[in-house]
Amino acid sequence: MRKLSLIVVCATLLVAAAHAQIPTKGNVFFGYSYNRAEIVSNDAVNLNGWNASLEGNFLPWIGIVADIGGTYGSHVGEHNYLFGPRASVRFGKFRPFAEFMIGAAHININHSAAADTSFANAFGGGLDYQVFGPVSLRGELDWIHTRFFSNGQNDVRFSTGVAVHF
Repeated sequence: MRKLSLIVVCATLLVAAAHAQIPTKGNVFFGYSYNRAEIVSNDAVNLNGWNASLEGNFLPWIGIVADIGGTYGSHVGEHNYLFGPRASVRFGKFRPFAEFMIGAAHININHSAAADTSFANAFGGGLDYQVFGPVSLRGELDWIHTRFFSNGQNDVRFSTGVAVHF
């Protein structure tokens, strides 16, 4: 009886450990975003706002992410609409990831006195820390390149918030 109990306990622990290693099918994220946005060369503004993303995994550690965000200042508003692959791996409660995205960006200066939409690409990464169950805290840093008003801009965006894995 003692051996049987030990076998059941060991099997239960192995199944639980194996289940914890199974990657999720995706996640949804929403949080605060800070954007150091370059309007023209050597002229940057600090923008604050929001960022949201939806990721679906098609391989165990490779997913496709759709990322949208809006950041705002006293006279400037910028929105990004990005899409691309994300690679991640889980180490216990930690899930680091790297991503490359392309899409569009729109800027509005002085309440439509000047506005432009351009191609955008982003490269970055982040870290999810599992708080409990499917809920994680996320920190993310992205470099976003845009081409507003026929000039290239290099923005740095930091986002933090809550991710729910499903």
